[in-house]
Amino acid sequence: MAEKSLANQRVVVKVGSSLVTKGGQGVDMESIRAWAAQIAELTSQGCEVVLVSSGAIAEGMKRLKWAKRPKEIHELQAAAAVGQMGLVHAYEIGFAEHGLVCAQVLLTHADLADRERYLNARSTLYSLLGHKVVPIINENDTVVTDEIRFGDNDTLGALVTNLVEADTLVILTDQVGLYDSDPRKNPDAKFIHEETAGNPILEKMAGGAGSSVGTGGMITKILAAKRAARSGAATVIASGHEPNVLVRLMKGESVGTYLKAPLGRLAARKQWMADHLKLKGSLLLDAGAAEALRKKKGSLLPIGVTGCQGNFQRGDVVACLSPEGDEVARGLVNYSALEVRKIAKQPTSAIESILGYLDEPELIHRDNMVVLA
Repeated sequence: MAEKSLANQRVVVKVGSSLVTKGGQGVDMESIRAWAAQIAELTSQGCEVVLVSSGAIAEGMKRLKWAKRPKEIHELQAAAAVGQMGLVHAYEIGFAEHGLVCAQVLLTHADLADRERYLNARSTLYSLLGHKVVPIINENDTVVTDEIRFGDNDTLGALVTNLVEADTLVILTDQVGLYDSDPRKNPDAKFIHEETAGNPILEKMAGGAGSSVGTGGMITKILAAKRAARSGAATVIASGHEPNVLVRLMKGESVGTYLKAPLGRLAARKQWMADHLKLKGSLLLDAGAAEALRKKKGSLLPIGVTGCQGNFQRGDVVACLSPEGDEVARGLVNYSALEVRKIAKQPTSAIESILGYLDEPELIHRDNMVVLA
């Protein structure tokens, strides 16, 4: 169906350990080549693709000749360090065959919980996509602890979907999609072709982890879809064994289970920005900048700001106030209060000479802002 087509979208594709490593046997080069070919086809058709890949620990287990996944965090970290070498090398070979450059990005929960690191990660990924590079993201298993780990790459996939404001999260698994009960136990289980992400009935249907290799299961995928929907992204759960699955999805074919977001992307983001983020300060706008924001004319530049209030940091949420004191908009600011006071009323071209560096040309980018009045 047309509205489900991946064409010209920004897409996050998550592949699980069982798929990447053939159930724990080691990196499956044949599958990686197939996904690389499909992603190359998507990019040639105008899609921007971010790949979230499990498999480092499973590949490390194979290289270390471990038959069973360890429980100790330091053992998992060791396996990840060993396995990451083979995983990245395999992807590099697969994408190079199609003339594509890929990049490794390792993230922890702390990277996305901290606003400044969140914006830094976001800027890096946007820069990679702008250069037609395919980011390959995994959890940084070599440094995580129980307190900060994502726990599964389905969750990481959803967080990355929100981070880059993707239109769709595609979760490739070893199952064809969602059923209303476990098809391995119930021969009358009904396949779910389409549902709304966040529907409580989905969580009641789901079971636990599906294999000894990975940490996820259908419940983590359902919760990931619910999380991705917060920024308006739909989720597709489909089999990674399905021939040419990504290209078929791009063409609008109904494959797997489609979980639509209850709100559109802009409405969901506006709700998140307006209702769920605590203000850390405010920017004082001149009349021209306030009017421009009201008419939704681009990002907020330093030249339209006369001053600021509060002691905010880069990545904090601030209000944008008109000369009359009305809140015109709010958004994620790219510079601290101290830096804003130095570059206020100045053209963008002067930021680097004043501060000695240029993080972003805008104080608040249009994509990180919601207009309120």
